[in-house]
Amino acid sequence: MARRVLGVVLTVVAVAACVISSIFVFSAQGYLPATKEFDPTWWSTLGFLTGIAAAVMLCWRHKWPELVLGIALVPPLCFRSDALAALVALAALAAHRRDRLLWTGSVLVYIATAWALFGDANRHPDVTIAGQIVGKQLSAVQVMGTLTVAVVMTAVPLTVGVVRGMRDTIAIREAKEEELRAEMTRRAERTRIAREMHDVLGHRLSLLSLQAGALEVSKGPATTEAAKTVRTTARQSLEDLRQVIGVLRDGQGFGENGENGSHPEPPQPTLADIPELVANARRAGLGVNVTILLDDAGGAPALLGTTAYRIVQESMTNILKHAPDAAAEVSVRGGPGNGLTVEVVNPLPAMAAGKPPGAGAGLTGIGERVTLIGGNVSAGPTEEGTFAVRAWLPWGHH
Repeated sequence: MARRVLGVVLTVVAVAACVISSIFVFSAQGYLPATKEFDPTWWSTLGFLTGIAAAVMLCWRHKWPELVLGIALVPPLCFRSDALAALVALAALAAHRRDRLLWTGSVLVYIATAWALFGDANRHPDVTIAGQIVGKQLSAVQVMGTLTVAVVMTAVPLTVGVVRGMRDTIAIREAKEEELRAEMTRRAERTRIAREMHDVLGHRLSLLSLQAGALEVSKGPATTEAAKTVRTTARQSLEDLRQVIGVLRDGQGFGENGENGSHPEPPQPTLADIPELVANARRAGLGVNVTILLDDAGGAPALLGTTAYRIVQESMTNILKHAPDAAAEVSVRGGPGNGLTVEVVNPLPAMAAGKPPGAGAGLTGIGERVTLIGGNVSAGPTEEGTFAVRAWLPWGHH
């Protein structure tokens, strides 16, 4: 708003200055030194009218800079009138263009300015302004002075226009960069949500699949417990899915988690949640041996705990998919200063089955998580006939 008001004020000042300048030149052209009277000719009157028209056209100098400059050049070049409107129009052209047309316009404005100054310098001494600067008598000094003053008068609006154009270009570029950063933030948040859903739903649906298989062959009290686990896991999966669909449907709130965000960040798992994760897998029928040796587990950074939890979760999900009858060895060790080591090992299945949908995405997600906090991870078959996921995470502030 302030910039718009300033623009209006500058336009009013520029138009007013050009009108006053045209009136002065018109009066000087019609001045009769002998009688000290005013007797304009039709030619000077026509020049005055075109000068007023050029002054009024300055209101649209930023909308049509080329046209306005062309009109503003008519009075000084054709009628030897003042060139102030052409100088103002040149600043507007320089703010919009950086090409050959700008330099052509600059040369024409320079010629028009020099021609107007030379004409004013050789008028009667009583009505000349330029003569006070470059001399009132025709001479080499007057010509050189006129050319020099014209250079300065042309350079000032040209420089002002170029600087303004650069500022506008930088402002537009910064706005585009800000928009790009916002889009990248939204995209990163979508990726994060997709990764979270892959980890959580993938694990729970794998438990569902294992429990459903157990229901097919089990009898007695074990069937009731398995059905209860299936029902609980299905309900939790549906709640997670409903939540993420709501966020993606709204298309808002990405990166705005917290008290002021549209979608508060749900509680993230920590190192303390790993035993419950293992217990759920055991209840689903997966054989898991776990070793957890942690120093100051309560003081672990939140992101470190979440990353370690997701590594164990995704590793057990892969075991449920590819080797549901295998026994897994889970080891979580570390503390401040030494970092955190997470290792999940299971025997390779006797016969490799076809890849399930989404195979490989979980390990990619693990790699992205570990890289994000500056750790390293390896995953793959070993010489001992096992499949091992080993990760080291720095224990620091994330």
